Amino acid sequence: MKRSLFLLLALFCFIPARAQLTPFELSKNKNYSATHAEVIAYYQTLAKQYPQMRTINYGMTDVGKPLTLVVLSKGKVFDPVLIKKQNKRVLLINNGIHPGEPEGIDASMMLTRDLLKNKKLPNDVVICIIAVYNIDGNMNRGHSRANQNGPDAYGFRGNYRNLDLNRDFIKADSRNALAFEQILNTWQPEVLLDNHVSDGADYQYVMTLIETQKDKQNPLLADYTAKVMTADLYKGMKKSGFEMIPYGAGESGLPDSGIVSFMETPRFSTGFAAQHNMISYMTETHMLKPFDKRLYATYSFMEHLIAICQRDAKVIGDLRKKVDAEVSRQKTFGLAWNLDETKIDTITFKGYEAGYKTSEVSGLKRLFYDRDKPYTKTVRFFNTYKASATADKPIAYVIPQAWGRVIDLFKLNRVAMRQLAHDTTLNLQMYYIADYKTGTRPYEGHYIHTGVKLSPVESKIKFYAGDYVVYVNQPINRYIVETLEPQGVDSFFAWNFFDSVLGQKEYFSDYVFEDIAADLLKKDPELRKKLDDEKTKDPKMANSAAAQLNFVYRNSPYFEKTYLRYPVGRLLTDTKLDLK
Repeated sequence: MKRSLFLLLALFCFIPARAQLTPFELSKNKNYSATHAEVIAYYQTLAKQYPQMRTINYGMTDVGKPLTLVVLSKGKVFDPVLIKKQNKRVLLINNGIHPGEPEGIDASMMLTRDLLKNKKLPNDVVICIIAVYNIDGNMNRGHSRANQNGPDAYGFRGNYRNLDLNRDFIKADSRNALAFEQILNTWQPEVLLDNHVSDGADYQYVMTLIETQKDKQNPLLADYTAKVMTADLYKGMKKSGFEMIPYGAGESGLPDSGIVSFMETPRFSTGFAAQHNMISYMTETHMLKPFDKRLYATYSFMEHLIAICQRDAKVIGDLRKKVDAEVSRQKTFGLAWNLDETKIDTITFKGYEAGYKTSEVSGLKRLFYDRDKPYTKTVRFFNTYKASATADKPIAYVIPQAWGRVIDLFKLNRVAMRQLAHDTTLNLQMYYIADYKTGTRPYEGHYIHTGVKLSPVESKIKFYAGDYVVYVNQPINRYIVETLEPQGVDSFFAWNFFDSVLGQKEYFSDYVFEDIAADLLKKDPELRKKLDDEKTKDPKMANSAAAQLNFVYRNSPYFEKTYLRYPVGRLLTDTKLDLK
């Protein structure tokens, strides 16, 4: 009887312990990644056992399931406002944005359990983990990554709308992105980590790393990350047996040709975080390494990052306050960046010798990496960018309320805005779109505009009661300027938010306008001279009645003033406005 009771008691003790093992750990070959249902069930079980943990659902994703945030708080405080009042830091970890790169999903489950079970939650850092971001893609499991070594099954890169969610942060086409931005702006993390798997060449490293590009990052943050946080992450990972290299080896050729630092524009999670004055990292484990090694490397990186955030909690908090204040006063903002190939650093790289052999498919030469021939050599490292377009901020932007999608995103990102109390005519600067190029094929559901050229014009424009005024004296200035200035690489204009202004609405009938045009030229000698000058410069116009008629029309009072006029005004003088 006693033996039976003992065995029964032992069984009950064993079940909770085994229930804390993740699906990855329970698998025989350690090559299994959890499904979304398994992930949520696992976290819900842990939350019932530990009061220092809570799961919170945000929004609704495109597949009809909420985005689940796991919050780990040693003090059992789960109110983000109170957490900030307590001067705690917030670290946000994003997993599964590309579900075929699932290491972060499974590693975070293990890490959460270990932090709780071993009572190792940091005192001054609240850890927020997005369990699975691209739930849609995670549920679409298969073997879509032909160039990746495991796991046995994993999700698809695109979401339910076939969007790459790591290109969606500015445009926010997906409901996933809207939920993410709600989380980001509710919890206001100082540090963001987004876990991924790389493409590119074969080399000895299990993990590569993307950090916010130093020349785009706020100088105060760039100085700290380069000299302290990033440096210590590299040291810590090397001690843990997962030596790292910057991401980019072999992305544009063989690694021997050099490594180019990745420029993460605001369409990416880390670039978006930079607009919010956050430190951000993206881990990129190597696709050809075994899944379990990639997972443990991700686990190790998160451990080191948490430890540094705890150690430097005060420094990071003070830096954020200084950067917020500095960005509020900042005058000039970079809008696009080019690699400066004249600035070359060097870096030690551990790779495999590359060679060529005959392809069994084509019979032609094919590239291969010989793992029996590892090497260590010094390669070039291109890590300097310069702004290719900049803009000086105005006193304020004035946004007509008609552009509701812009207003909604600004509200979601906590941009402070006021509204005109009544109809008001303002003297301000308006842009006319002088030229632009548009892609011939869609990219993430859009035909992106590039090469934008502007013609600024001082104008008197009537705005209406309820139109929005955005003063550019805020910590979120980078987001405001980079989205509203049309030349921005990821501006709202680039992503087609304002395309309706690119279409002309009124035209003329030739036979009717002929007489009107003749009368205009008689009454306006200057217009006649302009037409004659254009004919002299352009022989094609001189031989085209239609072109001459169109020239008169475009320079007449009948031509619509809103054609190609960017609708957001730039208030350049501190004008007293009646606002509500």
